[in-house]
Amino acid sequence: MNDDDHDGGTAGDRLDPARLRELFLFESLTEEQLAEISALGRVQHRPSGSTVYVEGDPAECFFVLLAGSVALTRRVRGADVEVTRSDHRGAYAGATQAYAGDRMEQVYPNTMRALTDVSLFALPAQAFATAIRQWFPMAMHLLDGLFVAMRTNQTVIGERERLLALGSLTAGLTHELNNPAAAAVRATAVLRERISGMRQKLGMVADGRLDGAQLRRLVGLQEAAVQRAAKAPKRSALEASDAEDELTDWLDDHAVPEGWEIAPTLVAGGFDADGLAEVAAAVDAADLMPAVRWLAYTVETELLLGEIEDAVGRISGLVGAAKQYSQLDRAPHQTVDVHELLDATLAIFTGKIPAQVRVERDYDRSLPPVAAYAAELNQVWTNLIDNALGAMASTGFDTSPGVLTVRTGRLDDHLSVEIVDTGPGIPAEVRPRIFEPFFTTKPIGEGTGLGLDISYRIVVKKHGGDIRVESGPGRTTFRVLLPLTAG
Repeated sequence: MNDDDHDGGTAGDRLDPARLRELFLFESLTEEQLAEISALGRVQHRPSGSTVYVEGDPAECFFVLLAGSVALTRRVRGADVEVTRSDHRGAYAGATQAYAGDRMEQVYPNTMRALTDVSLFALPAQAFATAIRQWFPMAMHLLDGLFVAMRTNQTVIGERERLLALGSLTAGLTHELNNPAAAAVRATAVLRERISGMRQKLGMVADGRLDGAQLRRLVGLQEAAVQRAAKAPKRSALEASDAEDELTDWLDDHAVPEGWEIAPTLVAGGFDADGLAEVAAAVDAADLMPAVRWLAYTVETELLLGEIEDAVGRISGLVGAAKQYSQLDRAPHQTVDVHELLDATLAIFTGKIPAQVRVERDYDRSLPPVAAYAAELNQVWTNLIDNALGAMASTGFDTSPGVLTVRTGRLDDHLSVEIVDTGPGIPAEVRPRIFEPFFTTKPIGEGTGLGLDISYRIVVKKHGGDIRVESGPGRTTFRVLLPLTAG
């Protein structure tokens, strides 16, 4: 570290080997080792309020506190959070992981600030790493094992987290696909029966008792029935019940048996008493029953076709959402519309969103596309939405339904995505730790503690953005910030 780095700190003399031995870190070293450390390091003095080093800067020095008091802070969601403070002589910080070499990025993991005038023994990171490797080979083996195990565990559990999320979403998606598929199968089976019935009723109507003019009028009524079914108004349950009673009475008055059975179909197709009067005027009284039933089959056929079309459309939409969510057929890094990614993720979540939760979309459609790793951003939305749903479900919806709000907007030169829930909030004492690997407030077996850690690394490390949280009782907001210009 340069002598004039950070608020004008100055380098002093070497620290006498005898004084070095007074520090617990060096008390077991040989005279030769103490002399070597003394020759490599320098004493630095920093005034109160000065910054010794900054989180994320290249880790150049290993610092040992000689006198005074310091605080270590971490940058979390755009705010500095104090993680520890010490006035203990011999406390150390800085390039503590220099021994790992190029196996990990050598940057300061936190920021050190002087709370009082302080004196520090500064040892160059490379010298510290060399001393650890040469003088403590057994400790190095242990550190290597711990380092590799930690990285391996984090990788394995991270993959497990992704698989668990994918399995949960897949189960929900399968359920959502099964509903319209089953509806289409059912409608197809009923449609086959109705078409068969139409053929029989047509034979009864046209067995020679109708002349050409009557048959043409009946076919015209059939076409009108198709148009009426397509434009049938949506009725409330009470309105539909009243309309069915009216048609049942009309059918009974005109000697059409079992009118109560076909009245619901005719009402759903937009028929009323005036419409049936037109049918009665088009055929003889003896042919009214088969003619009405023929038209009822026509209406039901149209309704079933509409049901099949709707079911197939839902299946197609879900498959499209799954394709958009997975991004399997696209380049990893691309220019994307964030709203398409959010909609795809919400569509995948359809089967997991409780009936008591209302989803609100508040999109700023004027936002431009951004360069991003789309599939990984979808994982971020998945983690945040899943946490929001879990938070709201934890209340049991005792007092009111839950609301999940997905909002986009612009914040300075960043695109902002907010995931807002109406859950109980995150306790203040927990909030500084939520992005730590393996930290979770869920019961054992229900969470790995890597969801937010993975999200943080995707947003901050991979996209150069930021992720922040604001929380209080009844409202928690996770805000993801993505640069509008590619970095």
